[in-house]
Amino acid sequence: MLLAAAGLLATGIPAAAAATADVPAAASVVSSGSDTDTPALVAGLHEEVPATGTAADAARTHLKGKRSRYHIADTSPKDLSTVSTQSEGGRETVRLQQKYQGVPVLGGEYVVRMEKKGGKRAVTGTSGKYFTGLKLGTVAPEVSEQTAIDRAVGAVVSQLGQAPLKRPAAGEASVKAELSGTTDGLTILPQGTGVLTRHVTVTGAGPVDGQPVKQEVYVDARSGFPLLQYSGIKTFDATGTGTAATGATGEAPETSTAAADELVVKGSAVRYDGEKTEVNLYKDITGTYQMIDYSKRAADSPYVGPMLATYDARGREVASASGTWPTGIKTFRSTTPELGEDFTDAGAVDAHWAAGKVYDYYKNHFGRDSLDGKDGYIYSLVGVVANGQPYNNAFWDGTKMVYGQGGGDYRTFSADTDVVGHEMTHGVVENTANLVYAGQSGAMNEALADYFGNAIDLEANDISMDDPDAGLLGENLCTTLGPRECALRDLDDGATTSKDFVGVTYRGDNGGVHLNSTIFSGALWDMRQDLGGDLADKIVYRALSAYMTPLDGFTEGRAAVVAAAQELGATKAQLKIVKRSFDAHGIVPGWEKALGVDTDTILSKVNVYNTGVGAGGGKYVVSRSDEDGSEPYSVWLGNTSGQGAPQLMSANNGDYNVYADTDGKTVVWADYSSTGIKIMARPVKGGVAKVVDAIGSDVSGLVVDGDHVAYTAFNPQYGVTNVRYVDMRTGATALVDGGRPYNVSGLPSVKNGKIAYARLAPGANGDYTLGVEVLDTATGAKTEMPVVDSANTVSIGQTAITDDGVYWIEDDDATDTGRAAVRRADLNGSDPVTVTPEDGDDSLYAYTLTASDDAVTVTSLPPAKSWANDTLPKLYQTAPDGKGGVQRVSCNRGDQVYATADEGQRVLWLDGTTGYTNLVKRDRPAGSC
Repeated sequence: MLLAAAGLLATGIPAAAAATADVPAAASVVSSGSDTDTPALVAGLHEEVPATGTAADAARTHLKGKRSRYHIADTSPKDLSTVSTQSEGGRETVRLQQKYQGVPVLGGEYVVRMEKKGGKRAVTGTSGKYFTGLKLGTVAPEVSEQTAIDRAVGAVVSQLGQAPLKRPAAGEASVKAELSGTTDGLTILPQGTGVLTRHVTVTGAGPVDGQPVKQEVYVDARSGFPLLQYSGIKTFDATGTGTAATGATGEAPETSTAAADELVVKGSAVRYDGEKTEVNLYKDITGTYQMIDYSKRAADSPYVGPMLATYDARGREVASASGTWPTGIKTFRSTTPELGEDFTDAGAVDAHWAAGKVYDYYKNHFGRDSLDGKDGYIYSLVGVVANGQPYNNAFWDGTKMVYGQGGGDYRTFSADTDVVGHEMTHGVVENTANLVYAGQSGAMNEALADYFGNAIDLEANDISMDDPDAGLLGENLCTTLGPRECALRDLDDGATTSKDFVGVTYRGDNGGVHLNSTIFSGALWDMRQDLGGDLADKIVYRALSAYMTPLDGFTEGRAAVVAAAQELGATKAQLKIVKRSFDAHGIVPGWEKALGVDTDTILSKVNVYNTGVGAGGGKYVVSRSDEDGSEPYSVWLGNTSGQGAPQLMSANNGDYNVYADTDGKTVVWADYSSTGIKIMARPVKGGVAKVVDAIGSDVSGLVVDGDHVAYTAFNPQYGVTNVRYVDMRTGATALVDGGRPYNVSGLPSVKNGKIAYARLAPGANGDYTLGVEVLDTATGAKTEMPVVDSANTVSIGQTAITDDGVYWIEDDDATDTGRAAVRRADLNGSDPVTVTPEDGDDSLYAYTLTASDDAVTVTSLPPAKSWANDTLPKLYQTAPDGKGGVQRVSCNRGDQVYATADEGQRVLWLDGTTGYTNLVKRDRPAGSC
């Protein structure tokens, strides 16, 4: 994918890591940046700047006066705006946001650190990313806001609803995706000379599972293609600040002009672990005791200061609590200051008590005033559910903490102090380094939340670092399991880059934010064990608050921690411990080069996002950008053998050419422009590319065979998808289901004029029929495939059609184990075969599939309790009848996505193992791994 220069690839590894060498104990160091003339880190300075005026003005004066060092041409507030100014003792830290012609640059943030004492002010160092290579001709968008929103929503539906097509739960009135988008202005992605985008935030409920959605989508402002999307919801498990109550649909906290000590009532309660504790409550004018804590307010300043409030969200859908407030919720309330068992079981006591402990930790150790550093309010919503079922998770959504109601062996997710500390620390990270929640920067975001969450847990509960379970997170969430069986992560798991780092696309886990986090947090935890909590916490907090910037990766993170240790006066022996901790986890310059594969690389660093691969007849097609990802994607054709040079098939016209497919004779793709999306076709042997169809909304799943093209189109009117097809001989187009409201179809495949697809349609009694159909385009006849239980089938996944059969993924298990069967039938629906079973030996977590006449290849994607290599998408292959069992196609430990079958057993896919998005192949399965 993209943002190679910024260190944010689809696989989460910088294309060229910044040369951020370790900072010596006493020296002035200037470390060069990656693909920029501005240094990534400058340390050991003492250069005076004006002592009068604001710290931000002094920072700009320094950068302007040292232009030969920083290469920042314009230091005016217009192109270098102030993000924040932090004062801590005699230290001042100024964060400055890079803008280009007034438009913010994603990740373009530069930090200036100063000391002010004795009436003088001096710069001690700088760090961050300022992209000097940006050269955009204009920052005027060609795509309207509404088009950008429509494309962004369609992209989210495509990514989150790609597979499978699911039957709505009982009582659901429709299958419409409840998603909406809002524009957040223009943003420049720092790819090459820069790419202008419209930033759209898409929120609502997921189209497949109803889970909360808050996707940050960046839509190219010229063509309208969604270039990048990642989740803005920062969860604890992989499966507040400001004034959030203003304008919220929930009840705003009561206000009072009374002094702080008159607002606080000491209540008593029992935590989940049985410990009796004191909690701060507020007695309102009705005599009701609310879970509002005004104790953090200064006694002489009743109108300002933090306020902690804990809200009763039991039974509310989690989707209604992400980025919004559920209608009518209120704080937990009691008629007496003695809170009963119900408050304990709900998780309210632990959430409220722990929120105060987190506030105290940051205030007492670092002088930080609340999560935002500005005395912002802190809100907790406790007890949400997902589709009426337990929601075993917790998250920070940018304004508040949300804790899921537990189920099975789990308590409500506020039951463990480290979970509360983790989610609230996401608020601190967001208001300091604001590490982008994707790839390596996202893994560091998670790592810092884990580190401080655990540090707060140990302090609040008086646990020693010598405790063998000190490094566990979430270990107290379970009702029956012991700490080690219950824990969701372990900071002492010994994870290293060489052994455990896995390149992950943004298909899942936001590029490995949980999967790879313990590599970095493990290094920090080792350092804490050897240096002691007091010094280690100060070093890590200083690195976070004064050195790190949004797109930092592991190497920059190491340099930030080492530099912070030096600044805080660490001895040579202590600095050695810091460096040794990172060394032990493989976080050293150039570590990315140590990752290997067992596949043949067809194309390396294709640097594209979410566009797939097509193959057939010994040919492949794939979209590709330049190495820094700055040019629009173009379609390339090559031989699946890997021999010969690839051939450019699409015009370099500034449009994004994506979703390519081929049958070995014709290449088709989607051309995204500001005016719409054109479906293009061109003969493999050469000739003019021609438009065979056009559509205004988003598309996906484009396939071709012979004279027919099919694809999935997003219908913004009804919020559903429909399969559309084209006869290239006549130019005729149609929808397989007629496009009737709330009829849904998708996941098409095409062969010899026949189109197979999954379809969902409303029945006469308010129920839905779900199955697989084959449309004969010559006659218009439709053939229903024999799903095992048409009345109760839970979901239907990707279809594949060959010369003599149809394959599909089918889940009949209402218990939702995640496993699904692969079925096959003849083209007329006869002779059904179970290729891989839903349960037992050879069963798979079937997610997508692709087939040739000789083999079926299935992408298996296990549900993840905690992210690991074996929970990533992996490819398995079997014979068309399933005889002989399944074999692993490749033992690569990274993402294996967008698999496409060629002839025989040959399979091509996009692989993330090396840290780049590479097009790879294998001619036969690897067997077992």
